[in-house]
Amino acid sequence: MTLKPILIHPDPRLKKVCDPVTEFDRDLARFADDMLQTMYEAPGIGLAAPQVGLTKRMLVMDCVKEANGTPEPMVLVNPAVTWSSEEKNVYEEGCLSIPGQYADVERPKSVRVSWLDVEGKAHEEEFDALWATCVQHEIDHLDGILFIDYLKPLKRQMITRKMQKLKRDRTRA
Repeated sequence: MTLKPILIHPDPRLKKVCDPVTEFDRDLARFADDMLQTMYEAPGIGLAAPQVGLTKRMLVMDCVKEANGTPEPMVLVNPAVTWSSEEKNVYEEGCLSIPGQYADVERPKSVRVSWLDVEGKAHEEEFDALWATCVQHEIDHLDGILFIDYLKPLKRQMITRKMQKLKRDRTRA
C-alpha cells in the first residue's frame, strides 16, 4: 500500500465534479486500500478520491474513533444519497484538505445511501449521527463542495487565506 499526498485547499481539483467509476478492477481495489491507509495515517475518518488527486466518485470512511474500537473501514464507489431525514444535526467538521480548521455545519441527522463496492456489487445502508455527517461531507467532495462552502463568506475567506499561507510555508520549507 502507498500513502497518497492529500491536496490542500485552495486547489482547483477539489472543486471539480467527479466522474463515475466505470472500471472495477484490481487497480481500483488497490487505490481504495491506499486511500484507507492514507486516511488512517492522516488521521481522519473520511477521505474522498479527489482529495488525493483522482477525480472519480469514490470515498472511504471509518467513524470508529475509540482507541479500543474495532475498525469499520468502508469503501463507497459512485455513492448517492437516496433519502435524508428532516431532522438535522450540527457537527464541528474538519477536513484533511483544510488542516487545522473546524466549523459547525448543519446537515440531515440520518441519510440512506446507495453505492457499489470495489467489485461493482450494489449496497444500500442508512447512516446516522457522525456516520451520516461523514458520508455527506465526503459525497460533497465528489461534487466539488467543501465544508467551508456552508460558512458565511467572511469566515470562508479567512480559512482560505490561512490555507494559502500554509501552502506557501510548506513550499518554502
